[in-house]
Amino acid sequence: MLYAIGDLHLSFEANKPMDVFGKRWVGYVEKLRRGLSVIGPEDTTVLLGDLSWSMDLEHAVADFGFISAIPGRKIILKGNHDFWWTTAAKFYRFCQEHDYKDMWVLNNNCYSYDGIAICGTRGWFYEEDRQGTHDEKVFRRELIRLETSLQAAGEAEKLCFLHYPPVYRGYLCRPILDLLHQYGVKRCFYGHLHSESHALAVTGDFEGIDFRLVSADYTDFYPVPVKTSENG
Repeated sequence: MLYAIGDLHLSFEANKPMDVFGKRWVGYVEKLRRGLSVIGPEDTTVLLGDLSWSMDLEHAVADFGFISAIPGRKIILKGNHDFWWTTAAKFYRFCQEHDYKDMWVLNNNCYSYDGIAICGTRGWFYEEDRQGTHDEKVFRRELIRLETSLQAAGEAEKLCFLHYPPVYRGYLCRPILDLLHQYGVKRCFYGHLHSESHALAVTGDFEGIDFRLVSADYTDFYPVPVKTSENG
């Protein structure tokens, strides 16, 4: 089975309580343990960013210990709060040092699952900027990363995974949508939206693409099944 879930917001070492974001987050680590228990060693899970509140890998050991314990392959992309994020080489060295198994970074690349290409990047929406942080330069870089990922998939059927939603009520990111159309993407999964923002989510068909919000508090902390393996 291929699963997707975003926004674990682990904070074993960062001491960042999540219950300030609503009652759904009370006891969320145990809720995650329960939800993620459906995943088996033969499965692949895409984790759509905002995984750890830690500011660097040195202080994210316990968080990634939790993630590493999820059975099967874990494919990780960056969220806006993943300040621990560094180069792929440093992350893989970190995993090796701590014996964390089967975690892979989705960044300027893609992965295969039963002939389907897992593509994606963080995304961005600089038009929503209020504090000068969502600038066009960063946004253009994300567009390049997304297209690089889609190109790497070749002619395979493509699933797209983003942290930021490319569309929600009152907002549309046309450059990202255009890329999804250009490369024939028919299913797109995203996270980032929490609490009251769930009401803004666009789910289901939009311009011929099936959009799904998979942030953990939206899915009741269960991973969302994306595709059943044809091999078992």
